[in-house]
Amino acid sequence: MLKIRLYTISIPLIICTVIILLNSCKKEKKPSVSTNKVTYITNTTAQCGGMVTDDGGAIITIRGVCWSTSSNPTTSDSKTTDSGGTGSFISSITNLIQNTTYYIRAYATNIIGTAYGNEVCIKTWFGAITDYEGNVYETVQIGNQVWMAENLKTIKLNDGTSIQLVTNNMEWEHLRTPGYCWYNNDEASYKDTYGALYNWYTVNIEKLCPTDWHVPTDSEWTTLIDYLGGPIVAGGKLKEIDTTHWSSPNAGATNESGFTALPGGNRYLTGGFVGIGQTGTWWSSTEASVESAWFRYLSHYVSNAYRSGYYKWKGKSVRCVRN
Repeated sequence: MLKIRLYTISIPLIICTVIILLNSCKKEKKPSVSTNKVTYITNTTAQCGGMVTDDGGAIITIRGVCWSTSSNPTTSDSKTTDSGGTGSFISSITNLIQNTTYYIRAYATNIIGTAYGNEVCIKTWFGAITDYEGNVYETVQIGNQVWMAENLKTIKLNDGTSIQLVTNNMEWEHLRTPGYCWYNNDEASYKDTYGALYNWYTVNIEKLCPTDWHVPTDSEWTTLIDYLGGPIVAGGKLKEIDTTHWSSPNAGATNESGFTALPGGNRYLTGGFVGIGQTGTWWSSTEASVESAWFRYLSHYVSNAYRSGYYKWKGKSVRCVRN
């Protein structure tokens, strides 16, 4: 009589075997990493970092950021060396040269190799200046011009004379003498980041900027815009990157000039406020007519740098340029 012997196989054993086989076939690869926005830029330092989203199936042995004055930096260039692992990390970049353009990428390394994140571009500051009140402003050289890299926030002229603060809408509408305000009349929220809004009569005194600096003429604005490639693309090169201050999409923003233009909005003729986060407007010292003056403005929607003339009693931001 033929005997048939039956064998039973454990289902959990089969599952474990399949998992082992699948893992043995899994191919390790380079990590996946992205580069963070660069912050705290000074003459010689900056802060950056990245996010390792995938270790590639192998342990991350080292990560950090690398930088160079040429595009596509690698770990053969200057770099930080941070501990391994996935997730976000922050690196301090040091020993930079003032007024210099740098390209930066995050990196992560495992046994397979090194992967790089997206490239970001910055320009270090030229130096700092101080106004009559003691406010300190970073500066940047763009072409042959040296500009403030922040909006003016002084409430005094460079001879110590106080500028009139005007909060009432009707008073602002009829003001034909120097005056300033803070956006939405809210100094605490807007002064440090966006500076003050001035009418053009304040600009015309020629004592608004720190000593040896002045409000740029319309021609000097044109020199800046032309140096950056013309009005169609210059706005993007002037605007701060990302959407921390600019509303989305902040089109074309690279800030490769180091100008770090911010959307401080403006004050209308009738005293109302508009445009914070969406529009940056800056006076020139040049009249367009008896009642108007030339200014430049940037928008979150496009990369253009626009030129227009408008009534002198509108409130706009001011950047100073060195004599």
